[in-house]
Amino acid sequence: MIEQYLAPINPDKLGYHASGKVTTLGSKINAYIQSMPPMPQNSIVIVGVGEDRGAVCNAGCAEAPDDIRHSLYTLALPCEEAQITDIGNVIQGQYVEDTYCALAEIAAEVMRHGNTLIILGGSQDLTFAAYKGFEQLDRIISIAAIDPCFDLEENDEITSRTWLRNIIMQSPNFLFSHTNVGYQTYYVGQPYIKLMGDLKFDAYSLGEMQHDMDRTEAVIRDSDLVSIDLGAVRQSDAPAHGNPSPHGFYGEELCQIMRYAGLSNKTQCLGVFELNPLYDNRHQTANMVAQALWYFLDGYYNRTDDNPRSHPENCKHFLVPLEDQNIELDFYKSKLSNRWWVRVPCENERLQELYPPEIMLPCTYSDYLQAMKGEIPSEWWKYYSRLNTTV
Repeated sequence: MIEQYLAPINPDKLGYHASGKVTTLGSKINAYIQSMPPMPQNSIVIVGVGEDRGAVCNAGCAEAPDDIRHSLYTLALPCEEAQITDIGNVIQGQYVEDTYCALAEIAAEVMRHGNTLIILGGSQDLTFAAYKGFEQLDRIISIAAIDPCFDLEENDEITSRTWLRNIIMQSPNFLFSHTNVGYQTYYVGQPYIKLMGDLKFDAYSLGEMQHDMDRTEAVIRDSDLVSIDLGAVRQSDAPAHGNPSPHGFYGEELCQIMRYAGLSNKTQCLGVFELNPLYDNRHQTANMVAQALWYFLDGYYNRTDDNPRSHPENCKHFLVPLEDQNIELDFYKSKLSNRWWVRVPCENERLQELYPPEIMLPCTYSDYLQAMKGEIPSEWWKYYSRLNTTV
């Protein structure tokens, strides 16, 4: 029972209210205030994790969950049929590893029943615990990190700067792919950029993503777990961070990214980390995060199952022969959402036990145009190489 790991929410910290004809999230969310609420299958579940012992130069972010709730609960309901359960806050363990174990158990139990989990952190090392939740379900996963850094620093201790390295070191390993969205080169340096390439991980700089949000959508659409370090948002929009940057995504771009995650039928866990109320100015960052989460919910309740594998009748099929490479690429465009996919064959015997013999990789219109010029899209080639060399 996961209830042993959870503490109820203090209603005095919520402060939501109904105003006129506006139905607020707070009036509809089934929250753990007195007794643990049931979790309907295939719904949204929220959990707070006030843990910052793994934070690097950002002590105080453990106080963020209730601050985010205070803003989130006041927003209008995005969908009248929404089913959202808030199961309270994870009880901090004697050691940080105890908190990781508790969150992993909670994540596994929530996702086992088809629910989508929203984690309100806390520091970003909690992404490691979310990964362990997928591991308990024997799920090979893809992670997208909205982060100005790569979090690959060499240290056996799990922190907000080392969680990715510690995931990589797990054996057996359930990480199929990792994509960094919005890194800032002056924080990571060329050696770490090379290391990401050597690991066959994808990394897109802040400038690349801001000029190609379609690519961001495709990356998020292919991610099971999305981890957001609020340090990826510029200081003017998100001052509540111990390591702020004058550059980063705008608040509106974060909302867009969140909606992409909500729209993705694959994304089953979203974590928002590193918000530090000690540095917040009139709840500016908490309000921004709450609004970004609203867009996630809005996307979730507008999901469309238009994957060409499950609903080929909803897609247009484009066959592109690449004569120089002696291959043909199958592209699909959804008639419902205008989203694109490309077929990637899976020849890896281990992965064939978990995946079909071909994968529908989310892609963009620009990938199709590149193929029409006779070139193999770089995203297809990277995915094919990763898919057929993973052991």
